[in-house]
Amino acid sequence: MTGPESADPVAATDDDAAELIAQLRELAGADPADVRQVVAEVLAALDRAAGGALREHLPETIRVDAGLDAPSHA
Repeated sequence: MTGPESADPVAATDDDAAELIAQLRELAGADPADVRQVVAEVLAALDRAAGGALREHLPETIRVDAGLDAPSHA
């Protein structure tokens, strides 16, 4: 053995996601419009950091809300 086993990265990611969800729910109780704005800003920042690759994985309504895409008119 070379040392202690490393933590499961999937479990750590799940824990991080659960914590983020809990924090967003707490914020939403205060003002859902503020939370929506924060989420939009975070998604836009993540998309910029990913070189625009994140937007192709998001539903259209979320892309529009985050200012990543113009709404389509079918």
